[in-house]
Amino acid sequence: MNRSILEVSHVGRQVGDKVILQDISFSFEQNKIYTILGPSGSGKSSLLRLFNRLDEPSTGKIIFDGEDIKSYPVCELRKKVGYLFQLPYLFEKTVLDNFLFVDTETSESQVADLLAKAELPKKMIFSSVEKLSVGEKQRVAFARMLLTKPEVLLLDEPTSALDPSITESLERLIQEITIEEKLTTIIVTHSPEQAMRFNQTGILLADGKIAESSDIKSLLENPQSDAGKRYKARELS
Repeated sequence: MNRSILEVSHVGRQVGDKVILQDISFSFEQNKIYTILGPSGSGKSSLLRLFNRLDEPSTGKIIFDGEDIKSYPVCELRKKVGYLFQLPYLFEKTVLDNFLFVDTETSESQVADLLAKAELPKKMIFSSVEKLSVGEKQRVAFARMLLTKPEVLLLDEPTSALDPSITESLERLIQEITIEEKLTTIIVTHSPEQAMRFNQTGILLADGKIAESSDIKSLLENPQSDAGKRYKARELS
């Protein structure tokens, strides 16, 4: 059995009078891919943002590698729990400059190797980020995230702005890296089809709560909760 790396215990988040998440408890294991599904406004991205302290829970506790995430310096935590946004965010200048911003000791050969992992040409190291396509930018952002050797990858709809052919390539890359590096990968997606392609564990959120979780095929094809049945009728009919 894989080791649990990230544990969420009775977590809630409230902003003013608005309740965003309620009593979330779940354990994420190493070397697995989890897809978080649910209708718009169900709290998918809000939950993901708690895992590397982009936001803070109002109640409950989040444990990473046996320690409360609040015990880690934020920068240290974010090296171990990497976050890839829906739209790629790169700094100005060159691809190399983006890696040097994360670690000034990074060598050109290290960057070239990471680009190769992301299926990008090594010569791109000196390219201006302004000249890259959206798909190339997202791959550079993914490769940059790998520089700190994270144990958990948080991916917030990472392919929603990409063409279908690029989407499939990035999905394959995510699967390969998760297996090779024995990572825990948690993906928010609006696409049941994408969740099925990852074909591992699914978590369905509804109204800020976990409605159900199971292997993704069972969750989508044979949901047990009322929320799951409504989701299937709306998304898969």
